[in-house]
Amino acid sequence: MTDIRSLLERGPTISFEFFPPKTPEMEEQLRRALDELAPLQPSFVSVTYGALGSTRDRTRDLVIDIDNRYDFPAMAHLTCVGHTKAEILEILTQYRAAGVTNILALAGDPPADAPPPGGDFTYALELVELIRTSGDFCVGVAAHPELHPRSGGDRDADRRHLAAKLERSDFAVTQFFFDADDYLRMIDELATLGCTKPVLPGVMPIINVAGARRMAAMNHAIIPDELNARLDAVEGDPEAVRALGVEVATSLCERLIREHAPGLHLYSLNRSQTPTEILKNLGLA
Repeated sequence: MTDIRSLLERGPTISFEFFPPKTPEMEEQLRRALDELAPLQPSFVSVTYGALGSTRDRTRDLVIDIDNRYDFPAMAHLTCVGHTKAEILEILTQYRAAGVTNILALAGDPPADAPPPGGDFTYALELVELIRTSGDFCVGVAAHPELHPRSGGDRDADRRHLAAKLERSDFAVTQFFFDADDYLRMIDELATLGCTKPVLPGVMPIINVAGARRMAAMNHAIIPDELNARLDAVEGDPEAVRALGVEVATSLCERLIREHAPGLHLYSLNRSQTPTEILKNLGLA
């Protein structure tokens, strides 16, 4: 399958993110979303990996199935916190044997209010280094426009760590954000450090107010006051929330395209309607 590094070299990409389903009903919804989004010809899709490997087998099976079933490659998220090197090497061996070449290397978040998970890794860069010794993988890493939640607010240190990760990887995908200026500032700061690897902006359309606020709090993503006020006004109307989410995401994507972002990575939330509407609004569907 095509590696994402090559796709980015050809021009702007469009990609979608999915998560492994937990029930037969969620499985059916995911399959329907994939089939409905496939005609949009995404450059690639990605599949998330649960905390401490809680979706290890489901992520692996879904990535391999997508690679075999569709004309676009799947990128496997892989977290290392709580894992041993032997466990990670086993997963990489399985991917290599199945022809999966695209990996998003993440540290992963230890469970809150729980003992240290142990394992052989502390930072994502350690995982990147191990992957580099394990085969010809295309490796992506995470970027946080509003700083990593564990950065302690030290912007200079955060950007130096990100630049070091990017030096050993091929590209980055950002955590979701709502203000394009945060993304653009991060790109400028990386360029000042001599880092020009592509950083794909992650865009999450809001479809549920409480869920979006919970995820934003977990990831230290700021929802602007104006958007919060608009969410308050429509919170009791699910379709109005979804329409607002499409509007806001479309506007953010338009700005990112004008500023020559290397692509758009849309959090699909395992649904097709919202990302399809966004791409239609952008003239990309």
